[in-house]
Parts: sequence; structure tokens; C-alpha cells
Amino acid sequence: MSPGRADGSSATRRRPPWTPRTVLAGLGAAAVLAGLSVAGWAAAHPEPARLPPPAAARTPSATPTPSDSLAPLPSAPDVPDSEVVHDAGPNDASIPVPVTGVQAPAGDRPVELRIPAIGVRTRLVDLGIAKDGTMQVPSDFGVAGWLTAAPAPGQRGPAVIAGHVDSHRGPAVFYRLRELVAGDEVQVVQRDGDVVTFTVRSSLHFAKDRFPTDRVYGPAPGPVLRLITCSGEIDPVSGHYVDNTVVFAS
Repeated sequence: MSPGRADGSSATRRRPPWTPRTVLAGLGAAAVLAGLSVAGWAAAHPEPARLPPPAAARTPSATPTPSDSLAPLPSAPDVPDSEVVHDAGPNDASIPVPVTGVQAPAGDRPVELRIPAIGVRTRLVDLGIAKDGTMQVPSDFGVAGWLTAAPAPGQRGPAVIAGHVDSHRGPAVFYRLRELVAGDEVQVVQRDGDVVTFTVRSSLHFAKDRFPTDRVYGPAPGPVLRLITCSGEIDPVSGHYVDNTVVFAS
């Protein structure tokens, strides 16, 4: 929201002020993210792999790309939900997510993510909760997903968007996420066409066995956004990345 609003957040949206909704009372998240590891990588690469070093440090653009200048994304194919996402499997790291009762109005549900600084523009799929209590995984490595158990972007509390970093075929949707710096802009398009704009505050890396659950998924006084992917080396036994990159935006 723009400076001077009651909740003090800098996230902005092109519509009348939203009505505060229930704060997410801390997702009981474990220290790993659903499905962001590389399936089958361990078999093809017996030695731990490393992501290439990030691009040279840069400063955010002073003139971010206006969202109005972008053409609409092509319509998503009409496929069953079971083909868009899937439950975490043996090669997917997973995150337990309790049912919180959060329900976003239909018009507020996010459908598209834009991050001009790193060239990301992707539709968003809904990531639900599997029978074992873990977050589902996008089946397409080229798209990101919104955790529906968390608030929608623009609602009070931490909205969570997750994406793969890569696959055995190459870079995935969040491959360049680690390049984001404070001041970069993140735009989330809602189903009703409104755009919620966030500003990156920090980008941090955490070992999955030391993941700061409360810091990432805990309640917040205003609308905030977490972008999460995997990073670091790959465990040759499990095939999972050992770290997470978390981008904090508000």
C-alpha cells in the first residue's frame, strides 16, 4: 500500500483500499519447500551440483516496466487440476501446511506474476494441500504457484508464491530469483484485473534444516509477499537442494 495508509505497507494496488482480513496465524511450515528440488538429478549427477554464481551486483531500475504496457498472457489450457499440480513425491522436498481457513474472494485470487528485473512473467496455479498435509507442486517447471492456504497477495499477512529453480532440462521459472535486490518491483495480477505491486526488501538464503518458519510464514501487520525457491548444492542421495532462497517483499 502507498505510504500513509493505516497498515503502513508499501504494497500498492489499483483499486479502492482493501478490507483487512484475518491475519495468517503462522503456517506450521517445515524447513523445506514443496517440490522445488530436481527430480532425478541425483541419478544423473552422483556428485553434488552447484548453481552458477549469480550475476554481478546491480541496482534496481529507476524506471520499472509499466504493467499496463504488457499484453495479456495467452489463455491457460483447460486441463484438469490434477495435471496442473501434483502431490509431492519421493524426489520433492515438502512443506507441511495446516488448513488455516483462509479464503480469498474470487476476484482477489492471483493469476499472474511479473518480475521485470529478472524477466519473469508467469501465470500462477493454485497450490493446495495434499492428503499428507504437504503443499502441492506445480507440474510445469515453467510456472509458479500460489499457496492457497496463505493470504492472497494484497490481503493482510504473508502471501506465498513458490516456483522451481531448475530441472534436469535446464532453468525453471525462478532460476534468477537470487538476483533480485532491494528496490526491485514485483507485480501480482488478480483475477479481476487489479495489479498489486510489492517492493523487494531483502533476499536471503537458508539451510533447509534451519529454515526460519516464523519469519517467513508468521503473521504480518500488512500485506507482504514471500517468493521461495531452492538453492545451494544438491544432496546426491535425496536429489534435493539443501538450501532455500526467500525473497521478502512488501
